[in-house]
Amino acid sequence: MKTLILGASTNPSRYSNKAALSLLRHKHEIVLVGRDTGNIEGLSIKPNFEEIGDIHTVTLYINPSLQQNYTESLLKLNPKRVIFNPGTENQELKTKLDEAGIETIEAH
Repeated sequence: MKTLILGASTNPSRYSNKAALSLLRHKHEIVLVGRDTGNIEGLSIKPNFEEIGDIHTVTLYINPSLQQNYTESLLKLNPKRVIFNPGTENQELKTKLDEAGIETIEAH
């Protein structure tokens, strides 16, 4: 099961970076997507996820105003679940994902 981190950052003080390192430590397979270039533990941060498949979970680390750029791609990706981390809550996107049968979780 792969997890896509949307909003990945090479900045070690960012929660997306901390999440990536934690998932890797726990032997999870991850895919990194974000505006940053570079890598985390040798994994490159990709600018988009158009060509990525077989994603179980997407965990969001981008604010709602940026999420609209990814709505169609998220729906097409059709993950099993999407996690809204604090500060990423977005009722409009949540509704669209729910209607598509994608589980949504609001992390605290």
